[in-house]
This record gives sequence, structure tokens and C-alpha cells, in this order.
Amino acid sequence: MEEDSLPPPSQVSTRRSKRGRPPKPKPNDTVSEHRENSLDAPKRPKSKRSRFQQGTSSVAQQASDLTLIGYSGKENMGLILPSLFGVVRVQCGYAPFSRSGSIGDMVAKDTPGLESERWTEWYTRDRVAIFATNRTCQPCAAQFAVPSHGGVGNHLSSASPSQLRTIHYLERWLAVKDDLPRPWTGIFMAEAIKGNGKLIPHVVKLWVERYEMEPKPAMDELLTMLFQACGAKDYNKADLVDEIDVDDVVVALVNCAISGEIEDYHNSKKEFKNFKENLESFWHNLVCECQHGPLFDQVLFDKCMDYITALSCTPPRVYRQVASLMGLELVTSYITIANMLGGQRETTRRQLDAEKKKRNERPLLESLNKRFSDTHEKITLLEEMMRKIFTGLFVHRYRDIDPTIRKSCIQSLGLWVLSYPSLFLQDLYLKYLGWALNDRNAGVRKTSIKALENLYEADDNVPSLGLFTERFSRRMIEITDDIDVSVAVCAVGLVKQLLRHQLIPEDDLAPLYDLLAVDPPEIRHAIGALVYDHLIAQKFNSSQSASRDNSSEVHLKRMLRILEEFPQNPILSIYVIDDVWDYMKAIKDWKCIASMLLDENPLIELSDRDVSNLVRLLCASVKKAVGERIIPVTDDRKQYHNRAQKEAYESNKQDITVALMKSYPLLLRKFISDKEKVSSLVEIILYMDLDLYSLKRQEQSFKNILQLIKEAFFKHGDKDTLRACVKAIDFCCEETEGELQDIAHNKVKELEDEFILKLKSAIKVVVDGGDEYSLLVNSKRLYELHLLIYVPIDNNLYDDIVMVLRGFRNMEDEVVGFLLLSMYLHMAWGLLSIINEEVVYEASLASLLYKRDTLLQELEYFCNLGTDSKEGGKQGSELACRVCIIFSEIWFLFRRENFFETPLERLLYEPNEYVLRKFWKLCEQLLNVSEEEEDEYINREYFEETNRYIVIIAAIKLVAFDAVPKEYLASEIISHFVMHGTSVAEIVKHLITLLKEKDDDLAAILLKALKKAYHRRVVDISGPETDSSDSTSLSGCKDLAAELSGTFIGAELVKHKAVILEIVREGIEYAFVDAPTQLSFLEAAVLQFVPKLPASDVLEIMDDVQKRTENVNTEEDPSGWRPYHTFISLLEKYVNNDVNQEEIEGASVSRKGHPRKPQNMEGKKLFDDQSSSDDEDSLSEYEDVHDEEEGSQEEEDEDEDSPFIFSIKSSSKLMSLGNKGQTKAGTSVSAVDDLSASKTSGASN
Repeated sequence: MEEDSLPPPSQVSTRRSKRGRPPKPKPNDTVSEHRENSLDAPKRPKSKRSRFQQGTSSVAQQASDLTLIGYSGKENMGLILPSLFGVVRVQCGYAPFSRSGSIGDMVAKDTPGLESERWTEWYTRDRVAIFATNRTCQPCAAQFAVPSHGGVGNHLSSASPSQLRTIHYLERWLAVKDDLPRPWTGIFMAEAIKGNGKLIPHVVKLWVERYEMEPKPAMDELLTMLFQACGAKDYNKADLVDEIDVDDVVVALVNCAISGEIEDYHNSKKEFKNFKENLESFWHNLVCECQHGPLFDQVLFDKCMDYITALSCTPPRVYRQVASLMGLELVTSYITIANMLGGQRETTRRQLDAEKKKRNERPLLESLNKRFSDTHEKITLLEEMMRKIFTGLFVHRYRDIDPTIRKSCIQSLGLWVLSYPSLFLQDLYLKYLGWALNDRNAGVRKTSIKALENLYEADDNVPSLGLFTERFSRRMIEITDDIDVSVAVCAVGLVKQLLRHQLIPEDDLAPLYDLLAVDPPEIRHAIGALVYDHLIAQKFNSSQSASRDNSSEVHLKRMLRILEEFPQNPILSIYVIDDVWDYMKAIKDWKCIASMLLDENPLIELSDRDVSNLVRLLCASVKKAVGERIIPVTDDRKQYHNRAQKEAYESNKQDITVALMKSYPLLLRKFISDKEKVSSLVEIILYMDLDLYSLKRQEQSFKNILQLIKEAFFKHGDKDTLRACVKAIDFCCEETEGELQDIAHNKVKELEDEFILKLKSAIKVVVDGGDEYSLLVNSKRLYELHLLIYVPIDNNLYDDIVMVLRGFRNMEDEVVGFLLLSMYLHMAWGLLSIINEEVVYEASLASLLYKRDTLLQELEYFCNLGTDSKEGGKQGSELACRVCIIFSEIWFLFRRENFFETPLERLLYEPNEYVLRKFWKLCEQLLNVSEEEEDEYINREYFEETNRYIVIIAAIKLVAFDAVPKEYLASEIISHFVMHGTSVAEIVKHLITLLKEKDDDLAAILLKALKKAYHRRVVDISGPETDSSDSTSLSGCKDLAAELSGTFIGAELVKHKAVILEIVREGIEYAFVDAPTQLSFLEAAVLQFVPKLPASDVLEIMDDVQKRTENVNTEEDPSGWRPYHTFISLLEKYVNNDVNQEEIEGASVSRKGHPRKPQNMEGKKLFDDQSSSDDEDSLSEYEDVHDEEEGSQEEEDEDEDSPFIFSIKSSSKLMSLGNKGQTKAGTSVSAVDDLSASKTSGASN
């Protein structure tokens, strides 16, 4: 029969025929003339067996889109089915074909004699053709062929339930005809689990029907599926029910895994991504389908549980994973049936009690008693089955080496206890949840916490949890400080449940409150939720009335009681406010807060400390509401908000403005004399919508606010108040329009005029021999104004400032520093004005050059004064910092890159070598200030702008932007790489990275830095009687060389190989210039770079070094030549790969960061009390060792920085590293951009 004789799909009927009656052929159907053994005989056979044989032929029409490859029996049967490449005609040969055979081996054109075959009958419908021949061939077993382009599994995954039922009937029909076993259903089960999970209920139903008819073959199919799901390939051994022992089968399966005949479906992420869900669904559906029969026959599921328990204790991890998954799901499904039966039993009991009261007839009572007894027996049997899996599987696998298995066990146990408390809500089972809190895997600990939290949420469970709570409550509190953030957050939720039931005393919560200021925000916010629920809202205290608890005044009063615990540290108060922000509505009731501050409610009495905390809370709440950070950070990364967040922040800004429009001026007026409170209150206007003042006709109120801010500016002289006032005034000028903007500009003009008069008056007081305090305060005001606003200072006033500096050299360093800063910022604003002008006037240039040169002269004087001082700049460290930073900023502004070949080329400036060396000498003095000495200045008002970190950044800035010749300064900076702690080292490392990118004379710069470090340690420190080759004296140089060589890692070794080679060769050359005096340089510096070179280069270097000593008698000075022999010895070992890395590189560099604080929890204690059996310990030794090392490494390697509150001092030092100064006009030109990035400006965001 030819392929084109088949009717097209459009001409084929798709209507389903009645069962047992073959459809009548359509006119388009081609039917052979020979009608012997016809499938659609005109007469319906009388026997049921015959009708079934014929009926299945019609039902087989539904098996479309399935690639079932033929069968050879008494009558040669075949299928013509669609494939990926069209219609394929298939016929089985005289011998069985292999499962792995390709469909291409059996197509019609490759089968000899197929075209001339005489077809007795064929029938086609729904693109499926069943045909038969009258040629008898030898029987062969039915097989499935899995083509390379898509096999049975791929088609079954998309098959419909009706198609599966058709295949089931077709299988039974062929089995009847030939009396051969057909394991098709088992294969369908395995493929459905691997593929389309929607088919599982239908596959399970078909299998149960088969089991009821033929239990033994069906059992074999189920067990075969079980083994295939575990990953065993092609394990299909008959007689699995009775004849073969379970242990023998499991041993054979383990041998298959050892030989590699195993496939991991459980851990597959793409092809079998739904395998676990499908497998759980299969067993759940199987238990539910069997609940009315096979579930309680003590044969089917007992056998399955035996194999599952045995496989869960085998060495192959995939067997344990899948077997554990199946066993745990079986218990879950048993609980589902047991709960349903429990409901039926309860209903029967009520009916029985009712009937007993009615004294009805005896048969009805007997029926109810029998039903009650049967239901109870089924429940008892299910509970026995649960215990069997628990004791045989769970108690071993909850401590498995695989964390996923442990996690599944704990998760399932939590579900069992919650859904079936009558059995599992006992200490016998609960203790496993408590032990899991000490698991070394974070996921297992988190799963246990969630399970316990769900248990405590149900009030009915609490009485039964008393002993368990007493035993493990301490651990539940300790785990809130877990190393894993997600675990700690979940643990806080568990503690909330304990508090709700009042199961832990209040004293035990002290460790939790310490976490209010830890670094991870997730933990802080979780503790904040607990603090709000427990202390502010008092949800766990039933004595409080609901109306009283919901009062904003009451909540705020309780919040103030909490803030009283942090009287000396306002930063901690900000942390607490941030923690409870998301949960406390009263903190957003700005009108209520303002009312409390204005004493509008006589019933509420506030102390001065309460008022300070409430002002701080109001300011922090306003900032938080508009999306600003309120927690101090060490970086200055810009925040990004989505559209919804921006809209919410704008809405909050309007709400804040409306709520405070009338009360804000009153608050300013009330607290204008209190510098602690007024700075926070002034900042609030930065987060208000000023346009609303115009819309609501409140211009006079706006004018009053500006007047009060101006009064605060002249009333106080501290940095916070001055900076807040300047920001507020500038904001009002920039963010308003029309009349409001005119009011703001007029107020600024009034402020400037009044300030100039005060500054002149202060200078006159000093000239007349008066006090310097007025000049100090006004110079600070001038500095703060200059950061954002240009203050016009005429030449006469500028000359007066210079005159004061030169005429009164004994003024306080703080006064001198602010006067120098004011001169620099005035000059910078003048430069900005010239750059923005279209026409450059000669008078403007001359005036600017005069001011710059005058300032440089003053800086040189104070620089010389600092370097020549015997005290090394200690007493005048703040002034020395100001001088270094202003020097750097001037050289940076007037560098060659900005003005070369421009009309302003006259402004170009580059310092001479003498001044540059003086500058660096002063920087060195500041860098050498010890930590103890620096701690004395940490409370200075402007410490964040005058510390050694800012000084090193200022010096690096000159090198990075080529403002000065880097040959000298770059090597000097790098020579201090490891001398001043990790913070300075990180800053210098950025310079090295920048130099690598430019790759300009990198080798020369690094070698020069090594030479400076070498001479600093040997020449300057070592006395005449000290051996220059002593390792102790060379430790600084060795550390520097180790750090520098350590920066060349990975791909940089190839990229910078020439640099490393040049350092080694030039270093050797330098060491032999004055041999043997400088030979210690080989050991101190050169040797650290040798491991970065390939062995071939090292061999050449060794030959070169040895040639230098051919005519030298090294025995004359053994001590002097010892570094040479050490160097050669290590090179030889390195070439022969017989050298320890630490032996070459010296002492390893210590890890950076804060040391971990000791943890109360040790994950490895999980197994201390519960020792595993010998067979479990021998499951997989390599897995045990690997996972234990991984677990310990995880605990050892993760650094846990100290909470921010415990390192405020260090944070204040580093805070300025991320802050950038602001200049309002610094956006149009590159020079002004550089000015705005200047650290000298000192403006903090």
C-alpha cells in the first residue's frame, strides 16, 4: 500500500464511535477487497471477548499523534502514524528491534518486500492506520522504539486523557490476542511524571483499574516506575512482588548506580523541571484513588514503603533524594485520608449517639457500629503506616548529609504536626524541629523556624507546646542573631508568636533590642515590627483598650519612652525611628507631633529630653516620607525610585506642607534659641512643597519662615545650624517662582549685606587687639555661605583678610583655616564667573591672578611653618590639613589640562619641585599621626573634613588628574601603601588601579616606591650596629612588596607581565649597584614578584644573577651575601616546582574587616546527641567530608562586620570619603565640575 493512498487529514472523520462497535467506513476510506478477519465485520460477535477485541480497534482511533512502533505476533500488526517529518509507514520485521533503535531503521523504504506485501485489511481514522497481513511470522515481544527526533515520552507528554485510555485498551487487546505481558501502563506512568503532570490523575486511574484486574503485573509496573523515577535505567525485572527479596533488588539498583547506569531527574533544572511536583502529585493521586480498596489491603503500599525505605538508605544521593521525596509525600497523603476518615468517624459517632438516645432498631445501630469500627480500623492502619515511614525513613534522613533532604524532612514534619496534631503534636516528634534549629545549613534552620511559627499561630496547639517551648525558647531567641539574614528575620517572627502567647519573659528580649541598630536593614525592620507590636501598640497586652491603643498621642508617648534609652547617642534614635517607620502610623501624624511640641494638649507633659527626641523624630519622619535616607551611610550612591514611589513621595510632600503650614513658623520661633533643635527644624523646609504657599495665599507665612531662618543664621555659629540655614535659603531661592522667589532673593540680599557688616566689624575688633571669637564665627559663616551661595567680597575686604593673616601670625589655627578657606572659595567663585563670561576682561584675569598668588604665598608660609615645626604638625594638625587640601584644590583647578591652548592659558599653574616636596612632607606628617592622637580630634566639629583620609585623597587626586608630575608624588604615595591601616590602603589601591589603566611608567613608579620603603626601613631606622639584612627591619618593605605583587592577579598577570619582569630585573640591578650592602633588597622586594612570572623567565633571571657573581668571592662577607644565596635557593626551588608559596611571598596578608563575634550556634552540634548508624555513616564518605568542609568554610569565611552603632567613631572617619562638596554653579564647565567634586569645600550632603 502506497503512502499517498492514505486520505488527507481534512477528509478523515474525527467523531468518536461507540464503545465495542467499530465505525462504518467512510466513502473516502480505502478498504482492501480481501475481508478475512475484518476489523469491522458486519455481524457483531456474541462473545464478550470478541466484542472487546473488535471494540479496541475502534477506540484506537483516538491514539493520534503518538509514535507507537509496531508489533509482530500471530498476525503481523503495524501502525502508520504521523511523525515530525510527515506520515511514516512502520512495520515490525521478523526479529524484535531494540528500544534504542531509530524510527528511520523501520520506515517503509528500508523494509525489503514491504511494497509487495498483500494487505488483508486496513483501516484509517484520525490519522492513525491499523493494518494486518495474512502472512504469519514468528512471535516477538512488543517493543517501544524511541526515535532520535522524539520518542514515546515526548508524545505522551502532550497526549490527552482519552488518548491514554485508548492506548490502555489497545494494550489489553493485544495482550488478549497473544497472551503476552504489556508494560505500557508502567511506561506511561514514568513518562507522565517526567513530562505532563496534567495526565497523572488519568494515568493513576487506569493503573488502579489494571491493578484490580491483574494485581501482580500492575504491581510490577508500579515498582518499575518507582525505580525509573529514582534514576535507574531500564531496570524492568519481572516477579518483583513475591519471588525477589527487597534487599536483593536494592543491591542491584545500587550496583547500577555504581556502574553509571543512573539518570538524575530530581536535580534537572530544564528538561525535567516539574519532576518533583509531578512525582508528589502521582503518589497523592494514587493514595486518594486507592482509599476505597488497595490502600488498606496491606500488600500494595507495604511493598512500596519497603522499597522506598530501603532506597532512602542507599549511598547514591539521587536514590535518597527521590525515595525521601516519595516517602514524605506518602505520609502527607495518608494524613489527608486520615483527616477525611476522621471526619466520617466523628459524623458516625454523632449519628450513633443520636440513635442510642432514640432507642431505634438494633440493625441500624449495628450498621453504625460497624461503620464506626471500620473507619477507626482504617485510621489506625494509616497511623501505623505513618509511623513505619517515620521510623524507617525520617529518623535517618533528617540528618542526611544532603541539606535538601534535611530541609524536605523538616518541612514535611512541620506540615504533619500542623495538619495531624492528634498523632504528631508530641514531644517525640517536636524535638526534631528543635534540633533542626542548630543545623549548619541556613535553609534547614529557616524551614524549622517557619514550621514552628505556623504551629504557634494556632492557639489550640499552644498548651501542648509547653515543654517544648521551655526546652528550646532560648535557642529561638539566640537565632535572631543568626549569621544568615533571612533566618534571623524569620526567627524574629517566631519570637513575636512566643510573645503573643506570653511564653517568654520580658528580660529575655534584651538581646533582641540590641539588634535595633545592626547593619542589615532586614533584621532591623523585623525587630522594629516586634518593638511596635509589643511596646508601642501593645498588641500582646489584652488589658489595654483598643481605642486607647490607636491614639497617636499614646503611641508617640510610648515611642519617646523607647528613645529615652539612647540619651547620649542621637544616631541610635534615628535607627529606632527607621526600624518602626513601616508599622507605626502615628510617626506620620505630623500635625499631632507639631501639636505636642507646641504644648497644645495640657494633658501631655514633655521633658526637655522628650522634646529633643520628638523634634528629631519629626525631622526624620519628614525625610523618610519623601524618600530620603536617614541612616548614616559610608557611601554616596544615588537612590533610584520608580514612578509609583515618586508619586507617593510627592503626595507625602504635599501632606507635610499642609500639616505644618501654620505650625512650622511657630515651631521655629519657639526653638530658635536652642541650637540642638533649630537645625533639625530648619531642615524640614527642604522637604516641603513651597508652591502650596502661593496656592493657599500664605506668602506672609513664607516670609516669616525666611526671616526666622535668617535670625537663626546670625544667632548661632555651629556648623549644623549654619549649614542647615544656608541650604534652606538656597532651596527657597531655587525651588520657588514668582512672588515667593522675589521674597527669597530679597531675604538673601539682606542677609549678605548684614553679614558683610558683621565680618568687617569682626576684623576691626581683631585689629584693635580684641577677641578673635567674632572673627571665627563670621569666617565660619562666610565659609558655609560660600559652599552654596556667592557672597560678593570687594577687593578692600579681601585685602583686609590678607592683612589680618599676615599681621597676626599668632591667631588661632581654626581662625586661620577658615580665613584661608574663604579666600580659596572666593577665588573659585571668581574663576567660575570668568569661565561663564562670553568676553574675558583683562582686569578680571589680573584680579584673579593676584588673589591666587596671594593665597599661594600664605599657603607656602603655613606649609613651611608646619614642616619646620619640631612638633611635627601635631598641635596644628587641623590647619595643616586645611593647607594641604587647599594646595591640592588650587593645583587641580589651574592644571594644564583645563587652560592649555585656550584664551585663559595665563591661568595655567604648576608647582615647582620645592613646593611639591614641602607639600608631601606635610602630608606625611599628617599620615603618621597615630590612631590614639587622631581619636583626640574625633569630636572636632569639622573632623570629617580635616583628617588623614582626606589628605591622602587630596594627594592622589593630583596624580590621578596629572596636576603635578607623578614620577615623584605617585611613588611617594604608594610607598605608604601598608603603613597606615586598611582604610588608607584601600584608597591607595585605587591609585594603583588607575595607574594600571594608564600603564604609564608603572614599573618605574612601583620600583621607586619599593626603594623608598627599603631606604626608609634600613637607612632611617636601622642604626650603625644593626644588620641591614635583618628580616625585622625589612618587614615594612616586604609587606609593601607583597601587597603590590598581590594586585597582579588573574588576567592582569598576562597583561602586565612586562611590568612585573621589569620590576624584577631593575630591582636586581639596583641590588647589585652596591653589593653586598643592598643585596637585602632582593629578599625584601624582588622576591615577592618572582611567583608572578613563568618558570622560563625565572630561569633566565637566575642565570643573570649567577653571572654577576662569577668573579666575586662571596665567602669574604657571608652575612652580607646571605640574601643573595637565599634568593638563588628560592629561585631554584621555584623552577623545580618545589617551593611553598608562603616561603616566597613571606607572611600572608591578614584578612581585612572586623573580627567575627562568637556565635552561640554551632551547626555541627546537630548530630552530637544523635549518632548515625554505621550504614548511614558509610553512605558516601566523600560527600560527608566535602559537605562538612563546605559547611565549616561557610561559617569561617563569612565576615560579620560589627554593627554600625559600635563603630560610630570609624564611620565618622570614613563618612567624608563618600561625601562630595556642593557648589551651586558647578554644572556647566569641567573646571567647575572639578570644583564641586572638591573635598576642600567640605559640604556634606
